[in-house]
Amino acid sequence: MLMQGYPAYTTSCAWLGYSDDKLRQLCTEALKDGWTRFKVKVGADLQDDIRRCRLIRNMIGPEKMLMMDANQRWDVPEALEWMAKLAEFKPLWIEEPTSPDDILGHATIAKALVPLGIGVATGEQCHNRVIFKQLLQAKALQFLQIDSCRLGSVNENLSVLLMAKKFEIPVCPHAGGVGLCELVQHLIIFDFISVSASLKNRMCEYVDHLHEHFRYPVVIKKASYMPPQDAGYSTEMKEESVKKHQYPDGEVWKKLLAAQGN
Repeated sequence: MLMQGYPAYTTSCAWLGYSDDKLRQLCTEALKDGWTRFKVKVGADLQDDIRRCRLIRNMIGPEKMLMMDANQRWDVPEALEWMAKLAEFKPLWIEEPTSPDDILGHATIAKALVPLGIGVATGEQCHNRVIFKQLLQAKALQFLQIDSCRLGSVNENLSVLLMAKKFEIPVCPHAGGVGLCELVQHLIIFDFISVSASLKNRMCEYVDHLHEHFRYPVVIKKASYMPPQDAGYSTEMKEESVKKHQYPDGEVWKKLLAAQGN
């Protein structure tokens, strides 16, 4: 971990609504920075998804990993129909293909996608170890995505890491929100050192924004999370950032409310 870090993937390149030019620009920059794992958002329009996925796959080449994220947009039949059309782009997984509470729905999707070589990833909305236990028992996911804040406490996260090890399911945490990269780095490194001892099909999400508000921001080198060198859980925000964004008296809110005539 100290030498190479924990593998990361980028979600910053392919959000819905980005123009093709912006997709090309962001993918080019990410490739230049050494990224080899990319995630694209899908689910709003099938033909648009096909075009965007083809663009990204052509840019990153056949050897690099591509993941897809539907953010709960589909019901089960839709998910199966949509992914049959997107399978040509060889995604490693489809993330949140349906409601995160639909354990049996995820199981149906996971079983149907096996012949296509596509796994199901989910978990960022799961709030306790019991939901994860049922997802694992139902064989409803091939990639488990803990969220360091959604699961209450370090202990709850650790219990899920242990269950994932029991079922031999790789943990690939969600880290797309403010401070989640800072928070989850400790859990993934602990998972490798003390639980899984494997990096096979394991990676952690990374989004390159808002780290400047934290006193101990995450360090990424060669598309990998480097172990934090400071004591603590990396949660402390800069006092200046908190003050500026405090509602309703912070500078940011005052400007926004003034612009709205309030």
